[in-house]
Amino acid sequence: QDLRVTCLAFRSMLLWLLGYPEAALKGADCALLEARRTEHAATLMFTLNFPILINTYCGNYDAANEPLKELAVLAEEKRAPFRMAEGVLRRGYILTLTGEATKAVKMVTSGIELWRSAGSTIFTPEHEFMLAIAHANSGQFDDAWCCISKAMAAMQATKERWCEAEAHRVAGEIALKSPQRDVAKAQAYFEHSLTVARAQQAKSWELRAAMSLARLLSDQGKRQTARDLLAPIYD
Repeated sequence: QDLRVTCLAFRSMLLWLLGYPEAALKGADCALLEARRTEHAATLMFTLNFPILINTYCGNYDAANEPLKELAVLAEEKRAPFRMAEGVLRRGYILTLTGEATKAVKMVTSGIELWRSAGSTIFTPEHEFMLAIAHANSGQFDDAWCCISKAMAAMQATKERWCEAEAHRVAGEIALKSPQRDVAKAQAYFEHSLTVARAQQAKSWELRAAMSLARLLSDQGKRQTARDLLAPIYD
């Protein structure tokens, strides 16, 4: 795909990770505008992913669905299996995060299979922790922990660590939801997530980890500690 558009697109995701959601959304829109100007389908399919992902991580699910529909139609039209797999996975993410757990498990699993059949292993950590959330929300905790293990193993093997903090935060949330609720394990995961996010200057992941840990501390009656943790990051 067009290299300038590629740089603009990745920059938008980096802005989100650094804690600038509004700038990230504007950047994704800018990249998409530039992609349309190229009149090059491969560039457009690639770039559509970024407004989908950033809106999804911002919780703007309706806004994410518009470029998602366009990606699905274009990938089908161009017979691009890799981009078709992306569309399935991104739809699965939205189902996961909007509470449609049973549908999400099926769709993310299907997306991962399509992704691998297209020959790709990149983004495996993100795929696996999203599937872990869906399994946990369905009450399938053994499957959820299996996915977390796969996410951690993939990060270790490939050094793809951009979402490492979030994978550990998700693991902590699963530890709290599990029938054998393990508060100490959850706290350790949240604290590790914070450490990783701070080392990477990934302020958005840091805020999420702090929110999870602050909720846990608050539930333990440590409200001032929770506030002291969360306030400076939120500011």
